[in-house]
Amino acid sequence: MGIRSLAYVRWQTPEAEAWRAFGTDVLGMMAVDAPDSGGVWFRTDDRPYRVAIAPGDTKQVTLGFEVVDDLDLEAVVRDLEDAGVKVHVGSDDEARARRVTGFAAFDDPAGIPVEIVHGPILDHVPVQTPLVSGFVTGPLGMGHAVVATEQTAATVDLYRHVLGFRRRNTMRLAMPDPDGTPYTTMHFLGCNPRHHTLGIVAMPFPGGLVHFMLEAAELDDVGRAFDRVHDLGVPIAMTLGRHSNDHMVSFYCLAPDGTMVEFGWGGLAVDEPETTYEITETSFWGHRPPGRRA
Repeated sequence: MGIRSLAYVRWQTPEAEAWRAFGTDVLGMMAVDAPDSGGVWFRTDDRPYRVAIAPGDTKQVTLGFEVVDDLDLEAVVRDLEDAGVKVHVGSDDEARARRVTGFAAFDDPAGIPVEIVHGPILDHVPVQTPLVSGFVTGPLGMGHAVVATEQTAATVDLYRHVLGFRRRNTMRLAMPDPDGTPYTTMHFLGCNPRHHTLGIVAMPFPGGLVHFMLEAAELDDVGRAFDRVHDLGVPIAMTLGRHSNDHMVSFYCLAPDGTMVEFGWGGLAVDEPETTYEITETSFWGHRPPGRRA
């Protein structure tokens, strides 16, 4: 059956400890001490974590994608190896450290570490997110992530042709592509009814992560989070707006290490098959850099 969802985002950063207050007091997630790493895990549902923050000298994102079971994991590993990708099949100890039953790891053409996992190990401790009514996860996964690469074509091909993602839409950006094209095409890929689980764009970003998105259960959750950002002096990257592709009402803020996070509500659920399209504006309204009037 292939990839079902984005299970988690792991983020290595020199400012891991500063994330603890940001993840709880601003984003409203539940913080849990990460075992043996000195970092922090954040919960948004019954899973052991959805965002994992680890200390490190440099910034680096790792994407964790989920499959149904061990048979699907074996099938994905075969497909990757048939495509010439070097895959590491994790040991039981490595899997347990990630709170999953099994996993495999590889680097995609962008050089971004990717983990394919199955069988999350649940501790049955109720999640507590008093600042947020709830997060939209379940079959839709953690949310979405947008990553940067200079190997756009090869990266998109791997996710579409090997891992089974569907390209939901594209957008041309007015910047030259590393391949010499006078514009860069951004690709939005989906693997479940969430409009996009992965975005891929050719531009430099520290650690390969442009942003990740959390979807809240109610519109008021977004408004209250926007208030918290203002009250706590958290930098805003883009103001409230509604995207033209996934119809998400959201804003973007900056974590203590400068990482961009989208906090939204009302994302589009896609019925398959869906015709791929190109957008020419990122948003119907809003999503402006702070201080821009038009």
